[in-house]
Amino acid sequence: MCDICVINAVKDKMLSRRSFFKASATAGAAAALSTVTSAPAALAGGHGGVVDMTHMYNEAFPTWGGEPGIGMDQVFNFAEHGFNLLNLTISEHTGTHIDAPLHFSADGQSVDEIPVANLVCPLCVVDIRERAAEDADTMVTPDDLKAWIDANGDIPDNACVAMLSGWGGKTGSDEFRNADAEGVQHYPGFHIEAAQMLLETGATSIAVDTLSLDHGASQDFATHYAWLPAGRYGIECLANLENVPAAGATLVVGAPKHGGGTGGPARIFAMI
Repeated sequence: MCDICVINAVKDKMLSRRSFFKASATAGAAAALSTVTSAPAALAGGHGGVVDMTHMYNEAFPTWGGEPGIGMDQVFNFAEHGFNLLNLTISEHTGTHIDAPLHFSADGQSVDEIPVANLVCPLCVVDIRERAAEDADTMVTPDDLKAWIDANGDIPDNACVAMLSGWGGKTGSDEFRNADAEGVQHYPGFHIEAAQMLLETGATSIAVDTLSLDHGASQDFATHYAWLPAGRYGIECLANLENVPAAGATLVVGAPKHGGGTGGPARIFAMI
């Protein structure tokens, strides 16, 4: 069948089905309610706005290894075929993305196995921008976490604890990877002792606005190895942390769900 014949056939089917969907909308909504579980506690207080926490990424977006994290091949275009379609080749760890436990363990949860209840979580923002502006190798420490707790109370169960270093605004330049002449990258991350302290809380994820949960110059990935094999997950390259409060926001993590994945690009937003 020719391309235009296919398009016309699809249009006819769409028109014939409109009345069906209109008539069944009420019944469908009622059925959908039966599949909804109780809302996470993080939503109980209500929210008045939404902040996009996801970077737009393309072939130019910085990656840890320096190679493009996505390839896009347009195989259909509107002018020629009446619709647009791209084939994508994507690294799991590019753009704003998740590190699943499997990323740094032999048999941890893959990204599709992360419990959905852990993907809607209270957001705790630990601000180290002032220090990071002076020292690219600085890290979130237990003292930073204690200061956050003193100001905001205990870290909530199921929380995502996020580092705000100010690196999110550097994605358009070489400063985001910040590699020196030997290729060693320099940007903030979580100190192993901070990760260990958080393992004693109910937090289920940590997040950074840089390329790695570990600081860029790390040679042993100690934080990755402490956090991920414990069944927790991480988020890297989070955006717009400066636009959310230190406490009180709810993070919604649109994790990918490809079987056996070690992570993947995610659409993430915060309700404030």
